[in-house]
Amino acid sequence: MPLICLVRHGQASFGADDYDALSDLGRTQATAVGHELARRGLRDPHLMAGTLTRQHDTARLIADAAGFKQPLNQDARWNEYDHLALLARYSSSSQPSPSVQDMLDDALLAWMRDPGAVGGQSWAAFAEGAAAALAELAVVLGRGRDAVVVTSGGLLAALCGILLSLPHEGVVALNRVTVNASVTTLVVGGSGTSLLTFNEHAHFAGDRRHLLTYR
Repeated sequence: MPLICLVRHGQASFGADDYDALSDLGRTQATAVGHELARRGLRDPHLMAGTLTRQHDTARLIADAAGFKQPLNQDARWNEYDHLALLARYSSSSQPSPSVQDMLDDALLAWMRDPGAVGGQSWAAFAEGAAAALAELAVVLGRGRDAVVVTSGGLLAALCGILLSLPHEGVVALNRVTVNASVTTLVVGGSGTSLLTFNEHAHFAGDRRHLLTYR
């Protein structure tokens, strides 16, 4: 059965002029997860990424580290939501002294409950686009071929929420704990696509635990 490895991109440049660029640590994380994916012996992996810089740069570093020679495909449906637009629209927080993460959690939940659009897109449309991209990928793979998809934490959480029929609060909780350059594995079977593992990051254990980041 085909496996789909959904990889969250490496750490972006939070607080810098260009957030979308990978940080130095993010580039190291991407190389580390590439080595991990090489170890797994994936079968002729179909390589896919969103169109954001941090996503396709992570994908290229993974391919270099893993020795993948397949072409990199890109699809904007694997892109992350606009977190800055989200915070600008839903800036309140239930916490007395909220952290950026607290504000993002509250904003994300507010967006999920609001039929309106943020950055031209509603939560429902965002999640439906992710589900459609996944369904198309499963068809492309057929039998005996795996895939590596580099995407972002919000989209990973949305797909896991769909596969597990989670409420909005559960999706927000998954989004909060997704590790940079972690691997979430799906299996494609006769009855559809199922979640096999979520947020694997053992490649950042032991003497590499300094590579573990969430934001």
